[in-house]
Amino acid sequence: MDDREGSFVAVRRISQGLERGSVYNSSSAEAVPGSAAWLGRGLSCVCAQRRDSDAHSTFDLTPAQEESLQSLQNRIDVAYDSTIPPHQEALRELWKLAFPEEDLHGLISEQWKEMGWQGKDPSTDFRGGGFISLENLLYFARNFQKSFQDLLRKQVGDRSVWEYPFAVAGINLTFMLIQMLDLEAVKPRTIVGATFLKFLSENESAFDLLYCIAFKLMDQQWLSMRASYMEFNTVMKSTRRQLERELMLEEITHLEDLPSYALLSQ
Repeated sequence: MDDREGSFVAVRRISQGLERGSVYNSSSAEAVPGSAAWLGRGLSCVCAQRRDSDAHSTFDLTPAQEESLQSLQNRIDVAYDSTIPPHQEALRELWKLAFPEEDLHGLISEQWKEMGWQGKDPSTDFRGGGFISLENLLYFARNFQKSFQDLLRKQVGDRSVWEYPFAVAGINLTFMLIQMLDLEAVKPRTIVGATFLKFLSENESAFDLLYCIAFKLMDQQWLSMRASYMEFNTVMKSTRRQLERELMLEEITHLEDLPSYALLSQ
C-alpha cells in the first residue's frame, strides 16, 4: 500500500493527556499509540533538546504566574475521552465550525478525513495531544474564522499537490508549543518559557492565542518554502525558531504585538 494512503500523512489539495516527560524521536520508524509520539507518521513534532546553558537554569515566578502555569498544566493533563459528553460536544462543535454547510453523520465517520484526521475516529489522534489540542482548534475556529477556513481548505497561496493534513498538523503544533515553552516543568527553564508566562498571567487564553499565531505562521512558512509533506518537519522547525525570536523581542508587551499576529484574520 502506498504510504500516503495507509498512514494519512498527507492530503491531496482540494478546491473547497500528554505524558509528562514524553519525548518524540522524529527519526523513529514506529509510533506508539496512546503516547505523545502518535501524531502521524511523517508529521512529527519538533521537540528540540534544551541547550546546555539552560539545563540548570530556572526562573522565579510571581504568585500570579505560578497560578497561571498550574492552570495551564491542568489543561495539558486532561486526556481526550470519547465517552465524556462535554468532549463529544466539543468535537461536534469543531465540525460545525469547520463545515457549517455539512451535517455530521457521527463522531466516528469517514467525513472526519475531510478535516485532515488520519482516520474516521478523531479520538485516536487526540491521544497524542490531549483535550487541549481540541480546545486549541476550537479557539482558532471561534476567534479567527477566516484564517481557520483559509488553512482548513487551503485557500491561500500556491499550494503543494500534497498538502499537510490540517487537523493532525494542529495536534503537532499544540505539542510543539508545550515543548518550546517548557510547560511541563515546575518552573520555566528557558527565557522563552519565562517570557510567555508573563503573557499568560495577564491573559488566560495566551496559549490558545499563541497557537493560532503559530498555525498561521507555519502555513506562511510552508508557502514561502514551497514545501510538500516531506518537508513538514523542516517547516515546523522554522516556525518554532521564528516564534522564539519574536517572543524575545524587547518591544513585545502583549502577544498581539508579535509580528506574526498580523497574519491572522477574523
